[in-house]
Amino acid sequence: MDKAPLVKEPLSPEVDDVERERRYRDVRGHLEALLEKESDWVAAMATVACELHNAFAYYQWTGFYRVVPGRDELVVGPYQGAHGCLRIPFHNGVCGTAAASRETQLVDDVSTFPGHIACSPTTRSEIVVPVLSGWGKLLAVLDVDSDTLAAFNRVDRRELEALCEWLGTHYEANALT
Repeated sequence: MDKAPLVKEPLSPEVDDVERERRYRDVRGHLEALLEKESDWVAAMATVACELHNAFAYYQWTGFYRVVPGRDELVVGPYQGAHGCLRIPFHNGVCGTAAASRETQLVDDVSTFPGHIACSPTTRSEIVVPVLSGWGKLLAVLDVDSDTLAAFNRVDRRELEALCEWLGTHYEANALT
């Protein structure tokens, strides 16, 4: 039987770091329980996007862009929110920059990011975290957009990086098929 979703009021960006950390711990524990016996990479990404999106009120678009094998391009994967961009070349926008550099991009104000791709006109801040296999192959990026300026901080960065590391190493064999 499937486990019930984490039911709590979505957390606002105004809460302190302790409360953010607590919520991420709750989400991570819930994800590990939900995905304990799941081997499918797409199902895992969909579950992660859903749980994160519903846990934080400042997450307006939450999802993954998958690497297109043999090309320096990302293609939209499972997500929550309004329609996203379908394809993003490496080096373009926040997602493409994260993919090309394999480094997290935390942008307080997307209007100041050179080459930002406005998939949604309401997005004000963004964090994009690479999902790497255990041996360093880029599998995807996790993209989270907010309609609030400077919505993300060091806690979001640390917790999302840890989650993406777990996801990449746990599902790397299935992501590459």
